[in-house]
Amino acid sequence: MKHILLCLFVFVSNLAVQAQSTGSVRGVVRSEGKEVPFASIGLKGTTLGTTADEHGSFVLSKVPAGSYKLVSSAVGLLPTERNVSVAAGQTTTLNLSLNPSANALGDVVVSGTLNEVIRSESPVAVELYSPKLFRKNPAVCLFENLAMINGVRPQLNCNVCGTGDIHINGLEGPYTMVLIDGMPLVSSLSTVYGLSGIPSSLIERVEVVKGPASTLYGSEAVGGLINVITKNPAKAPRFSADLFGTSHRDVNLDLGVARKIGAASTLLSTNLYHYNQRRDVNDDGFTDVPTQQRVSVFNKWTWARPEQRVANLAGRYYYEDRFGGQLNWTPEHRGQDSIYGESVYTSRYELLGQYQLPVRGQRLMLSGTFNQHRQNSAYGTTLYRALQRVGFGQLTWAKELSIRHNLLTGATYRTTWYDDNTPATATTGPNDTPRNAPDLVQLPGLFAQDEWRLTPDATLLMGLRYDYNSRHGSILSPRLNYKWGRPDGSQVWRVGLGNGYRVVNLFTEDHAALTGARQVVVPEALKPERSWNVNVNYNRFLQLNSGATVTLDASVFYTYFTNKISPDYDTDPNQIIYRNLNGYAVSRGFTLNTDVALARP
Repeated sequence: MKHILLCLFVFVSNLAVQAQSTGSVRGVVRSEGKEVPFASIGLKGTTLGTTADEHGSFVLSKVPAGSYKLVSSAVGLLPTERNVSVAAGQTTTLNLSLNPSANALGDVVVSGTLNEVIRSESPVAVELYSPKLFRKNPAVCLFENLAMINGVRPQLNCNVCGTGDIHINGLEGPYTMVLIDGMPLVSSLSTVYGLSGIPSSLIERVEVVKGPASTLYGSEAVGGLINVITKNPAKAPRFSADLFGTSHRDVNLDLGVARKIGAASTLLSTNLYHYNQRRDVNDDGFTDVPTQQRVSVFNKWTWARPEQRVANLAGRYYYEDRFGGQLNWTPEHRGQDSIYGESVYTSRYELLGQYQLPVRGQRLMLSGTFNQHRQNSAYGTTLYRALQRVGFGQLTWAKELSIRHNLLTGATYRTTWYDDNTPATATTGPNDTPRNAPDLVQLPGLFAQDEWRLTPDATLLMGLRYDYNSRHGSILSPRLNYKWGRPDGSQVWRVGLGNGYRVVNLFTEDHAALTGARQVVVPEALKPERSWNVNVNYNRFLQLNSGATVTLDASVFYTYFTNKISPDYDTDPNQIIYRNLNGYAVSRGFTLNTDVALARP
C-alpha cells in the first residue's frame, strides 16, 4: 500500500511540475470583423497545432514555456504570423486577424491536390476562371468560352456536324480530361457534348491544370484537365436568368432556381439552345455551320451535416439534335443517298455524388459517378449507333500528420462499357454466325500523395499511382512538384515533373471510319500511350503606387510523348490495324498572361 501511495504521489507531482512548465494560448480568428470558422492554427517549427471551431475560437494547450511564431490560415484568406510568448502556468490571449486575398492567388482550388487549398499555396499550378470572365465575351456554351484561356484551344473537327475537342498545350483532344466537380463524367465518346449545355448559371468556377495529371485522375489526363466546379445550392441565388442571342438568330436561355428545404438545399438549372437557320454565305448549297437544338437539365442537392461533413447528389440530362449538309435536306432523307446530310441525335444522363464518412477525426470521402451516352448518327448513308456506359467510384483518405505534413491516399475503380453497330464490336460464333461483342474495360487503381512543407516558403509534393487495366495490365504514373513563394503570395515559383498515360478506347475515337466490312486487327499487345512533362511556372503580383495591381503568370513547358496508338487503314483495305507507332513526339512552348486592374473604374 505504501508503494502504491508513493507512486501516486510521484505521478501527481510530475503532472504538477509539467503544468507549471507549460502554458496555453487561446483566442478568436477574424477577418474584416467576422469570425472565421475552422481556421488552422499552429506554432511554427513544432508539431503543436489545432483547428478553430465554428465560431473561430481556438485553444492551444500544454505549450512549453517560450517564444514562438503563431501561424494561422484559412481557405480563401492570406496566411499570417504573430509572435507569442507563453509563460508557465498561464494562458495567453491572442486574437488573430486574416486578410482577404488581394489577387486571384488567394482563391481556392482543388484540382491540383484533391484538397481545398489557397491557390498561392498549391504546389501544382492551377489556373482559375470564374463566370465573370466568360460573360465579358458571351458564348452559347462552355466549349466556346474556353477559347479565351491561354494554351487551351477548342477545335472544331467537323464543319458539317459541328463536333470537336479541346487541346491543351498543343496535344490532341483525347489527351484532355474533362471533370465535373472533380469526377470524370465526360468520356471519349462525348467530349464536346459533355461541355455543351452546361449553363453559366450553374458554374462556380473552372479550374485548368496543364500537363499530366494521371497520378490523381488516371487515364486521359495526359495533356491536362479541365474541372468544372458547380455552385453550392446553399449559396446559389434563389433565381437567375440569362438570355443570349445574336444576329444569326440563335437563342440561348439559362434558368436557375435554388431553395432550402429543411436541412437540404437544392439547385435546379435548365439550359435551352435553339439555332435552326441554314446559313449559306458562300452559296455552295451547303450549310456553313450546323443547326442545333439542345436541352439540358441539372439538379443538385446538398445536405447540412455535423462538423461540416460533405454530402451532395446531382444529376443531369442532356439531349441535342444537330444537322449539317445540303440546304434542301429534310428528316425524311436521313440515311438516304438522294440528298446528303449529317444528322446527330445525342441523349445522355449523368449521376454524381459525394459523401464524407462519419468517422471522427478522419476525412474519408466516398464519391461516385455513372453516365450513359447514346449516339444516333447518320453521315449520309452511313448509320452509326453507339451506347457507352461509364461507372466510377473513389475512396480517399486525407490526413494532416502535422502542421507541415499532409498525406492523401485513395482507391479508385472505373469501368467502361461500349457497344455500337460496326464490325469493331462484332465477332463470329459457331458456324461463322455473326455475334455482338461489346467492349468492356475495367480499371482499378491505388494512389498516394505526400505533401511536405519544407520551410514556411517551400513545399514539396510527391505522388505515385498504380492502375491495373484489364487490357494493358499494370501501369505506374509518378509525379514530383516543388513550390517556393513568399508568404503574402506576391511571388510564387513552381516546378513540376510528371508522367501521364492514356488507355485508348479503340472504338470511340474513329467511329465514322469503323463502319463497313473492315476487320479490326490488333497484331500485338498494345502499350498505353505515355508522356513525360516538365513545367516551370512563375506568378508575380505587383501593387503600384497608384493603387492599380498587375498580375503576371508565365509558364515554360516541355512534353515528351511515346507509344502513340493509331489506326492503319492503308496496309490492307479489308482491315483496320492498331499498333503502337515507333518514335516520339515533342510539345514545347511558353505562355504569358498579364492582368491589370485599375484603382478607379
